[in-house]
Amino acid sequence: MEEKLKQITDTNPNCIKVVFYGPESTGKSSLVKALASWYDTVYVEEFSRIYAEAKAQNNLQLTKEDVLPIAIGQITAENEQHKIANKLLICDTDLLETKVYSEHYYDGFCPESVKKYAQENTYDLYFLTYIDTVWEADGIRDQPNDRQQLFNRFEKELIDSKKPYVLVKGSFQERLDTCKTQIENLLK
Repeated sequence: MEEKLKQITDTNPNCIKVVFYGPESTGKSSLVKALASWYDTVYVEEFSRIYAEAKAQNNLQLTKEDVLPIAIGQITAENEQHKIANKLLICDTDLLETKVYSEHYYDGFCPESVKKYAQENTYDLYFLTYIDTVWEADGIRDQPNDRQQLFNRFEKELIDSKKPYVLVKGSFQERLDTCKTQIENLLK
């Protein structure tokens, strides 16, 4: 089971991987889609959203038993998209984000295998999205009041894990421009 959380990189070894990471309702998915279109490449959707929406349709809440299936679903989607990405793969979240949310929602709980691969799986750059966007309710999001606390937690995890990151903030266009500049530097 644990091996299902490992990145596959040998199928496309020169592919640059970036991940959008941060609290809910900070524009990650919109940026991912815009950049994938701009660079004519594939992207990895946020699997936890798909999973949570499916549970909600059955009037079920997420529990700590869902963390591992969410993590496996996220990395499985990433590995599949990695095979067909051109020179760039853009990920809407990763296992490190799954870890942060698991520990936040379940009193510090996160499966050891998720913790392990959150550290071992690598990306060329993280885009940490700031909370200077309007929080929008959508039936899944539920943290309108803890945004600064969650942002701080996300950033601390990047720092503690020694992950390379860039803060993304401002208007959508400012965020997009920041991301494009950073991606262009990676592609050189």
